[in-house]
Order: sequence, then structure tokens, then C-alpha cells
Amino acid sequence: MKQVMLLQQKSSERRKTGLFVVEGVRELGHCMKAGYVVDSIYYCASLFSDMSVLVGVEHVYEVTPQVYEKMAYRGSTEGLLAVVKAKAHGLDTLNLPENPLIMVLESVEKPGNLGAVLRSADAAGADAVILCDPLTDLYNPNLIRASIGALFTVPTVAVGNKECIAFLKERGIKILTAQLQDSELYYDMDMTCGTAIVMGTEATGLTNEWRQAADAHIRIPMCGQLDSLNVSVSAAILLYEAVRQRKA
Repeated sequence: MKQVMLLQQKSSERRKTGLFVVEGVRELGHCMKAGYVVDSIYYCASLFSDMSVLVGVEHVYEVTPQVYEKMAYRGSTEGLLAVVKAKAHGLDTLNLPENPLIMVLESVEKPGNLGAVLRSADAAGADAVILCDPLTDLYNPNLIRASIGALFTVPTVAVGNKECIAFLKERGIKILTAQLQDSELYYDMDMTCGTAIVMGTEATGLTNEWRQAADAHIRIPMCGQLDSLNVSVSAAILLYEAVRQRKA
């Protein structure tokens, strides 16, 4: 129980052990389908009834409601959590199609925002999400919860800016940076070719490294008095413009 709680609370423990926690039947289903190896499962019989999920897992433990409440990061899960072995997430793990659609996020530190972007990437059928110089780890429980398991359905990697830029350039993937300055309206930009949409934080935007590497700069028109949208909302708008163009 103590180890599970440490894995929930500390990224250092997740890195040291190579383990992380997944809560909920749906999230664990996506995780296992993606080929992750489950180390152990903990369930509360008064909250959880679908025992078929436990088949094939060697270490399965029943816990009381009081113990489960202490172990779980969120109390609303269905009485099921698993300790899972982490995977390597490098660019060499990506298997991209001919004209991929990729979402790149630079230093977006809020797990909730990252999770929401992953959900949009899954819905739009994006081929990958690349986190550059991320300030949170991929197995943060808030990120997994916010993504509703999309972390496991969309190929996701975490690398540095230089490595990512070189990867995109080598493959001839168009780099479109979302920024207000010196930019074109997003719906005037061709996204039918291999495309990487690059976004930064709401507070500071993208670094000059990305602005200079870009093939073009795009923006979402702001018709009110504010000058920015939440990064996850902006990502959804831009991803679905690519979908619209590719389905036209």
C-alpha cells in the first residue's frame, strides 16, 4: 500500500522503480491493449465486480474500502487500480504513416492540459503527440486521469527540442507553430501533407528555437477582448482543421 501511494505522489519514485499506477477499468483496458505489462492489481470487491479484468494477472490483491480509499488517487474510480511497468518513449518507437499528423507541445506543464490534448489527439486520429522539454512526467496520475486513457491510445513520446526538430526536418514534416506574431490564419494553411502542429504554454508561448525552425506560423482569430485560448482548446481546433482538410 505504501509503495502504491508513493507511486501516486512522487515522480521520483516512478522514475526509480519504472512503475506507475493506473486507476479505473476503462483506463486499464486501454493500457493493457497498448501492450503494457501489469505488475499487480488491487481491487475492492464492494466497488468492483468485473472479475474478467483480472484474468492473466499474476499478482491480484483484494483490499478493503478503507485501504482502497487511501491507495486511490481519485475516489470515483470503480474500485480497481493497477501497478504497471513503464515503457520507453523515444522517437524511435514511432511508426508514422506517409503524411502524419503530429501534435507537439513545448513545456506545457499542467497535467490536466496535457491529458486534454491527448484526448483531442485521439479523437482527431493524430499519429503522435510529442512533448518537448516537458515539465511533467508522462505517468503523472493527473495526466492519465485527464486523458481518460488516451496516453495509451495515441503514441506519445518525450524528447528535447533539438531532437524533435531534427526528427521532423529529416522526414520532411511541415512544422506549423501556433503564435500571434507574424502568422497566418490557421484555416488558410495546407495541412494535408505531413504536418506537425507546435504549441507552447499560454503564458509565454513558444521559444525562439521553434519559431525559427517553423515552416509557417499560424494563429486562431480572436474576435473578443482576450488574446488567448486554453492550450487544449486551441489544440483541438487546429487538429480538427487538419481532419477537415484531409476528409474534404
